[in-house]
Amino acid sequence: MHPNKMHTRSLVKPDGREIHLYSRSQISTGSALGPPRVVPGSHFRWHPLRGEWVAYASHRQNRTFLPPPDWNPLRPSDDPAHLTELPVGDYEVAVFDNLFPTLSADPGALPPTSIVATDRGLGAAEVVVFTQDPQGSLGRLTVDHMALIFEVWADRTRALGARQPIAYVMPFENRGAEVGVTLNHPHGQIYAFPFIPPIPARELAESLAHFRAHGRGLLKDHIEAELADGRRTLYASESAAAFVPVCARYAYEVWVAPRRPIPDFAALTASERVELARALKTVLLKYDGLWGRPFPYVMVIHQAPTDGAEHPEAHLHIELYPPYRMAGRLKYLAGCELGAGMFTADTLPEDKAAELRAVEVSLD
Repeated sequence: MHPNKMHTRSLVKPDGREIHLYSRSQISTGSALGPPRVVPGSHFRWHPLRGEWVAYASHRQNRTFLPPPDWNPLRPSDDPAHLTELPVGDYEVAVFDNLFPTLSADPGALPPTSIVATDRGLGAAEVVVFTQDPQGSLGRLTVDHMALIFEVWADRTRALGARQPIAYVMPFENRGAEVGVTLNHPHGQIYAFPFIPPIPARELAESLAHFRAHGRGLLKDHIEAELADGRRTLYASESAAAFVPVCARYAYEVWVAPRRPIPDFAALTASERVELARALKTVLLKYDGLWGRPFPYVMVIHQAPTDGAEHPEAHLHIELYPPYRMAGRLKYLAGCELGAGMFTADTLPEDKAAELRAVEVSLD
């Protein structure tokens, strides 16, 4: 068997939700179980002053919140008396339709007429279970397992991006109760939007302007400048880089990216996937090593839209936003950040990078 081959198997739960299993070896599994579907009801309302959509999904108030280990809905189980989302079987990564989706293929009818524009909450929301081990973490997985997750993100981006009217697919992970995680089992999510959300839209607009002016990628130029400077670099190889950006808004914010300006995970070569996995693993281990305990963060994947247009400006990258300051206090957004949208950083990127650079890690 080729060591880099990805095996897949898709099943349908009794309530009609799909589950997709991934592994480096042949997959064997029992039937797909799971709790009954929660009838979603989500919609968008237009924010006239910000010029953007706001999603409303009140059914999510009833989602599972920090259950005890015996009731972990992300552990494998074939016991009909204690239904969980995953079947028992030989596989490494699982993806399934969220039981409490913000966006879905059937979001229900629109609410009564509003004074602003409204639209149905069409899209998709999936849960990505990184490992069957409830005590594990993304950063503690092997490099090959992490590279497999990159392939899973590529596969789901292709599948979701091919649906109408999906225009943008965003994998992400919230880690730690400090950032609002409701399930401790290592997992992430994927949202598929019917529009390009405001933050990546702004990023893509700036990148396109740079590309048109200079004929090359904005992020590629920035990566090369960061590596040449060197003070904030955490990982560098011929094909991948990780660094605290000079413009970091959060203490210990890190960007991880392939050095080649590629649009999405599907465009990575096998060797680039491994190097990107090594870069991300390095950062996550440094986070935990710095604090001596699991480090909370929000990790967001930025990639090219799936709207059918050409996007030469897009450059796949991972952004990590930890909420902690050095003194152990949480970084909350306050008046200036929330009201004006201008961040005030009371730590220097160079200082935080120096702390992370000093943490020795082993990828083996």
